[in-house]
Amino acid sequence: MRASNYYRAAEFYLHGDPADPRITELSSKGVELFRKALTCEEVRVEMVDIPYEGTTLPGYFYPCDATGEPRPTLILQTGFDGTQEELYLGGVTAATRRGFHCLTFEGPGQGRVIREQGLPFRVDWEKVVTPVVDYALSRPEVQADKIALEGVSFGGYMAPRAAAFEHRLAACIANGGVYDFMGSHVPEGMERDQFFDLIRQDTAGFDKGMFEMMKTNTDMRWSITNGMFTFGVDSPGEWMLKASEYNLGGVADKVKCPTLVIDVENELNFTGQAKLLYDALTYPKTWMLFTIEEGAEEHCQIGAALLSAQRIFDWLEDTFS
Repeated sequence: MRASNYYRAAEFYLHGDPADPRITELSSKGVELFRKALTCEEVRVEMVDIPYEGTTLPGYFYPCDATGEPRPTLILQTGFDGTQEELYLGGVTAATRRGFHCLTFEGPGQGRVIREQGLPFRVDWEKVVTPVVDYALSRPEVQADKIALEGVSFGGYMAPRAAAFEHRLAACIANGGVYDFMGSHVPEGMERDQFFDLIRQDTAGFDKGMFEMMKTNTDMRWSITNGMFTFGVDSPGEWMLKASEYNLGGVADKVKCPTLVIDVENELNFTGQAKLLYDALTYPKTWMLFTIEEGAEEHCQIGAALLSAQRIFDWLEDTFS
């Protein structure tokens, strides 16, 4: 498991050149070792291929027991830069210990789907989740009226976006909540529309400035190159304009299932976004804040997995009961 994570980390910064052969080489080796680790641990798991628009999406189905009896099921997905293998210790084990089956998957822009199939992110994420729900309902172990969807990080946009149109979901978890993907990246003192209009007016000039800053700013270089890679575009300006479409305005009020919106006190990636999402929802909703005092204040409660799982699955059990 540790070796798998080393390969994942080694591949993480290579996206500045999508043609780099090490991208598929290292990611494939990481997946191979992850699966070997599951065998060593004798984990109950099935590798699955989920039908999707003439191809398939990779997934793992983790039953919570061997009875085959229908159980509540959590569909768990990652976000902007994660893989579904990371979700094993980031939610799967907690779900199965609490009596939930767990189905993970990777969609366009994520994991093997972008690296091996070349499919970039799409804004209408419900078109991705609906085939995943179809697949879940095809399994007799899945309790049809108790399917939840949790999205992690950028998945905190994708999950509520999907739930707004896929009404077979009985619960939605945005961990953490994202209302406007690019909303936290608009320069202070500038209006959102003004910022993106400026990029449209001089995309080449914007790109030149960004490439110059990327030379000395590792975080910026990584986020922009990963954005270009996963969104299938060729420049920083193209990526930011494409990413600006990922906004739940006029969409959030269509969610018709109980929704848990999670925020943390030291949210640096999507500052303020969870509150915007929470306020926009109109169906029964719950606000869950993780704090510095709890040691759970970082993005997606990194460093506090046990506390995070306890509170999230307590909410899910209460919601389903």
